[in-house]
Amino acid sequence: MHLTPAFATDPATGAYYDRRAGEYDEWYTGDGLFSARDRPGWHDEVARLVAFVGGLPAVRTLDVACGTGFLTRHLKGLVVGLDQSPAMVAIAQSRLLSGLAIVGDGLHLAVADHACDRVFSGHFYGHLAPFERHAFLIEARRVAGELVVVDSARRPGVDPEQWQERVLNDGSRHRVYKRYFAADQLAGELGGAVLFDGAWFVAAAVSW
Repeated sequence: MHLTPAFATDPATGAYYDRRAGEYDEWYTGDGLFSARDRPGWHDEVARLVAFVGGLPAVRTLDVACGTGFLTRHLKGLVVGLDQSPAMVAIAQSRLLSGLAIVGDGLHLAVADHACDRVFSGHFYGHLAPFERHAFLIEARRVAGELVVVDSARRPGVDPEQWQERVLNDGSRHRVYKRYFAADQLAGELGGAVLFDGAWFVAAAVSW
């Protein structure tokens, strides 16, 4: 059991995501264990989110915690996806036909100062404990002039900060720390502006 929140620095969480790689996209597509969930408007909003990501200006982008590349593949320009899970990176690389996916630490980016125009991150920031958030923001600012964060929207009746039990298709159970955001809250934490304000997803950006 976790005594304090952790995500990027927690080995058990890392092992969970590596194990989940082959079924991760079922969360987006509504397949597998997610097929029975009642998520009104989910598929339309996923399509809107994909269009939003695809509409970002084409620049040199580092996608931190890219996962399977479900969103990464829609980014335009020179794109590098980074994730700590080799299984996730293998899937992401198969989708980035003109980009690169690498295994790496999202809190210690193996990238030179100002090497990118943008750091992009989807569903990573909202898992981070305070000390991890601080480290991530410092690294993002070091390597790029802009940060775009996509995360989960706060919904009525949903605790904004919680430990979740995650069940994989093989029946294994895992605990993950998770936060949900109002769009202006996320923008305020980053010190930037709202880019996407939906029922299920939010996005904000900050430029330095």
